[in-house]
Amino acid sequence: MHKVRVIQTAQGTADRLTEQEALTFTPDLDERENQLINIYDDIEYQEIIGFGGALTEASAVTITKLSEDKQEEILRAYFDKASGIGYTFCRSHINSCDFSLGNYTYVEVEDPSLESFDISRDREAIMPLISKAADMAGNEFKLFASPWSPPAWMKTNREMNNGGKLKPEFQETWAQYFVKYIQAYEAEGIRIWGLSVQNEAKAKQIWDSCIYTAEEEKDFVRDYLGPALEDNGLSHIKIMIWDHNKERVYERAKVAFEDVAASKYIWGIGFHWYSGDHFEALSAVHDRFPDKALVFTEGCQEGGVHLNSWKTGERYGHDIMGNLNNWMSAWTDWNIVLNEQGGPNHVGNYCDAPIIADTIQNEVIYESSYYYIGQFSKFILPGAKRIAVSKYTDQLEITSFKNPDGSIVVVVLNRTDNEIPYALRYRGQLADTVCPPHGIQTLIF
Repeated sequence: MHKVRVIQTAQGTADRLTEQEALTFTPDLDERENQLINIYDDIEYQEIIGFGGALTEASAVTITKLSEDKQEEILRAYFDKASGIGYTFCRSHINSCDFSLGNYTYVEVEDPSLESFDISRDREAIMPLISKAADMAGNEFKLFASPWSPPAWMKTNREMNNGGKLKPEFQETWAQYFVKYIQAYEAEGIRIWGLSVQNEAKAKQIWDSCIYTAEEEKDFVRDYLGPALEDNGLSHIKIMIWDHNKERVYERAKVAFEDVAASKYIWGIGFHWYSGDHFEALSAVHDRFPDKALVFTEGCQEGGVHLNSWKTGERYGHDIMGNLNNWMSAWTDWNIVLNEQGGPNHVGNYCDAPIIADTIQNEVIYESSYYYIGQFSKFILPGAKRIAVSKYTDQLEITSFKNPDGSIVVVVLNRTDNEIPYALRYRGQLADTVCPPHGIQTLIF
């Protein structure tokens, strides 16, 4: 029977996406009952689109402050399939976000005709980064874009920050703005795969933000954004709603998807992690609307840089696992790189990133989160199908996939202080091993 490859990351060891000695399957002659993890590869669930991160102005500018060899190292660490962790599914921002160097738009003065539309700001840092990432990732690379705020002149509060709403008289203009963005990027050789309607549609933030109720967001897609894309030959662009936390993902889905005229334009629903697990809410959406995709569109460790923290990695591992096991089909981290402060951020909302670039010392620092993400993203390939598993203990978290090449991938997460033994059981064969304390393993056979 097959050998089982084991790749491991564990606290208190030197293991960081480190290949271990292979396991060997042996026949389950005694019909073992204890310590089993069962894999059922004839039961399939969702197909995986990919894993990735956000290519923000903050990340792009930070990377350019390093030496060329360090810039190349970061790109390879994320986007090289062999030496990196295989990112293919990425996000960027339409206009500025908090992880920009300041507020900006592509139409700064009131111009409902959008004749002055200009993406030259993005040409400076963001677009070169996206192009390099796309080249390295290859033809599976997908990019979706999200606005944090329309231009101030389109909004009720006349500013990009502090919430406010899109003025009703500018809904058509704002829909055309999305079209212009897609066309401008495509003219520069960058293909937009999808859009979310609004980042964090419920949040009034001190940075770039804009509020939509569920009804307002659904009506905007139905009456303006969907038709605008369709009229311009862009109906292939995937539209996602909500793009906010999981605690209300079901209610937002219900409002949008029960409106048949709106739902026909909406491919899926995006979600973040900042209000807690709520994994069951994802399954509720899938069970009620099985034709709609569930996509993790943002998550990061808040509160600045957390150098050498193991908890950040475990937070990623637990959340990715729970989302995958409840029908998530694609996953995007927030900023791929931040500086030693956890920025730049134009309102001081500093955060952590899986790779921190020390721009003073010209150093690239890999956080635990980088390795935990990699235990999924490097081995669960685009086109993989989730398959069924069962486990003997809740001290282990498990997910499993069948890749397009037929290989089986099992990810095992142990967030406890104890080494936990288990036997992988597959088609009458067993392979005994242990998962180290605060460790994560990927098994491939």
